Amino acid sequence: MTLRPRFWETVPLSKMTQQEWEALCDGCGKCCLNKLEYEDTGEVAYTRIACRLFDGDTCQCMDYPNRKMHVPECVVLTPKTLPKIAYWMPSTCAYKLLFQKKKLPDWHPLVTGDPDSTHTRGQSIKGLTLSELDVPEDDWEDYLIEEHP
Repeated sequence: MTLRPRFWETVPLSKMTQQEWEALCDGCGKCCLNKLEYEDTGEVAYTRIACRLFDGDTCQCMDYPNRKMHVPECVVLTPKTLPKIAYWMPSTCAYKLLFQKKKLPDWHPLVTGDPDSTHTRGQSIKGLTLSELDVPEDDWEDYLIEEHP
């Protein structure tokens, strides 16, 4: 994979190559968590309940290329969809940060050069999730976590 040097600092999101766009993902897995959005307040709460395709040991989707086929409600993040969904994305998400004209965190793999830095710096949900197939949706509120968008 050939990426332009420090592309995230110079290339607008809409002008990135597909490889650059995908490289922005830090692998935290937080976008794959089921969230509760309270209609009365608009507040978004994160749960430990992950998408059925999420592998909690690797923090990766088990069928990323075909995820929409298996999980129709899965959100495909693009420069066009980002403005509409950034509000519920994790505060540390590179896509959200760059959209907000902020810098990547110092632990981000693009900054460190280490693909595991998100995990080693405690910024991922690796090993902390339960599958949505194992927990009834009515019980998700029992599994709220401190993460905030």
